[in-house]
Amino acid sequence: MATSTPFRFYDNRQKYLAFINTCNEKQVIAAKAATEIALVRPRPPALRIFDAGVGDATVLSGLLRAVHRDFRTVPLLVVGKEISLEDVRLALDKLPDRFHEHPHTVIAVTNLRYADAPLLRPADAGEAARLGWHLAPLEGTSSAEYAEQIEGLAPILAEGWRTRADPETGAPVVVQPSVLVLYRADHEFLLDAVIPRPGADRREYDFILASQPWRASMPATFKAEKILAPLARSLAPHGRLLTVQSWGRDPALEVLQRLWPGEQPFRVDRHALLEALREALGDEAAGYDLTPPPDHEAVFRYRMHTLPSEIGDRIGTSTLLAAWNAVIYVNQVEDERLEEMMRDGSYLEATQSVLNEHGGLWFNDEAFVVTRRER
Repeated sequence: MATSTPFRFYDNRQKYLAFINTCNEKQVIAAKAATEIALVRPRPPALRIFDAGVGDATVLSGLLRAVHRDFRTVPLLVVGKEISLEDVRLALDKLPDRFHEHPHTVIAVTNLRYADAPLLRPADAGEAARLGWHLAPLEGTSSAEYAEQIEGLAPILAEGWRTRADPETGAPVVVQPSVLVLYRADHEFLLDAVIPRPGADRREYDFILASQPWRASMPATFKAEKILAPLARSLAPHGRLLTVQSWGRDPALEVLQRLWPGEQPFRVDRHALLEALREALGDEAAGYDLTPPPDHEAVFRYRMHTLPSEIGDRIGTSTLLAAWNAVIYVNQVEDERLEEMMRDGSYLEATQSVLNEHGGLWFNDEAFVVTRRER
């Protein structure tokens, strides 16, 4: 008898898209990232940014607007990791105006794993031999022209971002390791030293953003060894790694705990992560500032969009369903656990009760910055 592929929460596109369009987490993170990137000290030939999870590029596009404001004449290299074909398509759709406003921009998107993505080169020799490297110099001088050419890259994306499901975990596994590099053709001469090319031995970044790059249930050692340590080692001197993750202790978690008493999805906080990162870096840890910030600096809030008139004795079903979706998305509740709970309507009663008590729905994230000291 055939078994079904294990369900992966973050592969559920409807929950993800509903969340990002009803809550302002991405905008708040973009503003926080902009504050951090204003502190970097870029060196020629470019300001170098690595986004450790591009998603649909809501955060990245907002950050790049701030980068243009603060570094108007500085060439820019952005490397983004994203395994989802749908997210890459959505992300590229947000970028044409960035090339128009900041013409000396190079953007590379890759589906390589965290340890390999900053270098844009697989460590495995077999994967390196199969690496698909695609240059896409954009012709013209208008956003409309760039958008048309990016749309024309669909066949490259369809082939380069193919995945298969791991039969044991359900996790997407890359079939074709790929890199796609975009820049304006009329600035190719100026950007010659900025455009990444295959085979580089080292790439260092002035700013790295790791926003929600893992499942909350993964242990601190896994998060540090597989994600944070490779990213930290990719920092340039004085480079800054901003990490953001859910913190809980908010109305969204209250909804969950009314249905599953004692539920605690966020057990690995920044203190545990930074200690695990210190151990993962070993002797190299002395070259970094790994100080955990206090709560008043680290914890920040974002909200679900609602009108004041929507919260009251009778909250509309669409608002309740949007709130419930945000609750289960942020708290990473798999569908298998939801089926029985959603049969009797108690989940909507719990959601409405919490929304009324707090006048809406809000969430807590925590952030911390790892900086690399001058060598």
